[in-house]
Amino acid sequence: MEEKLDVLDMNHDELAETLTEQGYPAFRVKQIEQWLYSGKLDFSAMSNLPKEMRDKLSATFTAGGLKIADKLISKLDGTRKYLFELKDGNIIESVLMKYHYGYSVCLSTQVGCRMGCAFCASSPLGLVRNLTVGEMMAQILSIMQDVGERISHVVLMGIGEPFDNYDNVMCFLRRLNDENTLNISFRKMTVSTCGIVPRILDFAREGIPVNLSISLHAPNDEVRQKTMPVARKWSMDELLRACKEYTRLTSRRVTYEYSLIKDVNDSSEYAAMLAQKLKGTLCHVNLIPVNTVEGTRFTKSPRARIEAFKQVLEKAHIACTVRRELGSDIMAACGQLRRNTLMKTGKV
Repeated sequence: MEEKLDVLDMNHDELAETLTEQGYPAFRVKQIEQWLYSGKLDFSAMSNLPKEMRDKLSATFTAGGLKIADKLISKLDGTRKYLFELKDGNIIESVLMKYHYGYSVCLSTQVGCRMGCAFCASSPLGLVRNLTVGEMMAQILSIMQDVGERISHVVLMGIGEPFDNYDNVMCFLRRLNDENTLNISFRKMTVSTCGIVPRILDFAREGIPVNLSISLHAPNDEVRQKTMPVARKWSMDELLRACKEYTRLTSRRVTYEYSLIKDVNDSSEYAAMLAQKLKGTLCHVNLIPVNTVEGTRFTKSPRARIEAFKQVLEKAHIACTVRRELGSDIMAACGQLRRNTLMKTGKV
């Protein structure tokens, strides 16, 4: 049986060409896109299309190929954690968060991850494969369909390393911004990377004002190499130089994610060291109380130590915030739900 084509892998022109080849008039393309990008992924429900066309579309195409395998809703803040099953049986996660400015989604870019960060729930399971543009898009659209709300902000900070799937991610970001799809502003998108230096430089030259977030989590190479294997390939100085080049080329600040791990990287001395490293750069530090993940030796820093770390940075005039903890009652940290599900089913 021939595999169905994924319409979400196609841009506007590609979809138009495909439908024209099948004998459909050009105006049908816009109708289909209006259904798809409002979160309606079932061709049979596209009521302004002829039934014969709906049947043929259903037989020929898929739209992302995702289905919701599990969904957890926080009783604390309404955060929703989705476990999606892909058409090949693999599973990924996405998170929907509500803020004062609207709904934000945190998406996965890969099935698994090969970066090996010691405090991450995804790393021990390794990398299976990259996600396609359509599979990334389908996460947003499936969530929109589930909640009946428009998504205003997109963060690539779920399972996987976005810059390890660089070409698909860049295509996806541009597709999100397309007026024929969701028309989301580049400035409302964020890409997070553990620090793949050559790709940061590539990203800086893309000419799109997407926010850059760096998973730093340490004030120096010694500490960083203990928890993040990527630090053995590119030093912290190399990483920070690449970030300065990103700022020079884009005039945009860099956000540094810093997960505070008890007795590993959370001392005031380390805060002072970090402040010295970042002094004079256009940046913001996002302090994250680390999520406790079963099977790791890392635990969350005490609140007093988190506040002390923050005060050191502020005294050095480094802009910083402590991330608001969302979905703490539903395993909202990256990879936790997927890992627990795979363990329960005996797949790891």
